[in-house]
Amino acid sequence: MPKTDILNKQGEVVGEVELSEEIFGIEPNEPVVHQVVVAQLANKRQGTKGTKTRAEVRGGGKKPWRQKGTGRARAGSNTSPVWVGGGVVFAPKARDYSKKVNKKVKNLAMRSVFSDKVLNNELRVLDALTLEAPKTKEMIAVLGAIEAPKSTLIVTPEKDEVVLRSSNNIPKVQTTTVGELNVYDMLKYDNLVLTKDALDKIEEVYKK
Repeated sequence: MPKTDILNKQGEVVGEVELSEEIFGIEPNEPVVHQVVVAQLANKRQGTKGTKTRAEVRGGGKKPWRQKGTGRARAGSNTSPVWVGGGVVFAPKARDYSKKVNKKVKNLAMRSVFSDKVLNNELRVLDALTLEAPKTKEMIAVLGAIEAPKSTLIVTPEKDEVVLRSSNNIPKVQTTTVGELNVYDMLKYDNLVLTKDALDKIEEVYKK
């Protein structure tokens, strides 16, 4: 069973915790992780862009001028794509890009990334992350002390406004909750910082 140290805000080891084997100790499944990331990014696409074809633009009907004798090129309709205000050839249309992913597949992808973080020593567990007031300087000091100064995702059990505001102005640092945690964000950031309460909630949510 994998284990990791519990740190305080000063970076001191204050304990040790055994991590769930089925969440933090499995063999990462890269194809499943890739599938979930692709679906997640696809579901962010609005798919609302669209232009009109020559059949949809206003106009048409009468031939602009007679076929011969004017000295101008032949024209059959003012909706032609070569005319200003005409339709668009192969016009893009609004579409649904969303992809469905099985709940068990999502769960496996999350557990794969958790396990990968443990294997690469990119997981930090804090006994608590309590700040008296929103202070960016204090948050930077905490991340430096626990050796997670760059590209870090901080996870709390519930939304913590003080922690959120303290980390908002730090480049490459994001704060989220267990309920909003996802595969893409965990892969985007090098370090994953969990509070002990967040770890307990993750083990409760992602157990088979």
